[in-house]
Amino acid sequence: MNKYICPKFEKAMNILGQRWTGLIISQLLEGPQRFCTVESAMPISARVLSERLKDLEKEGIVKRQVYPETPVRIEYSLTEKGMALQPIMNEISKWAEEWVEIPAEQPEK
Repeated sequence: MNKYICPKFEKAMNILGQRWTGLIISQLLEGPQRFCTVESAMPISARVLSERLKDLEKEGIVKRQVYPETPVRIEYSLTEKGMALQPIMNEISKWAEEWVEIPAEQPEK
């Protein structure tokens, strides 16, 4: 095993390892969505969702499309680079189904 991590691998893990990023990508794999749709799909604050979407847009993973309507409509979708994550997300989902356990709820005291 190489004693140094590849810089590209490290950057990829930093991008994908940010809290909520995987869930946002997973949600956008279903197709273009408005901010409120993504926000209502997960327990995330609007501020954090906005930050993550901006980060993903900066990385070229998410595209922000503004429609000049009244009121203005904005949709978020995955770019080609973002869509390339679909097989990875599918494999993580399979791994989670097989290996990740959710702890039973603690009884109330």
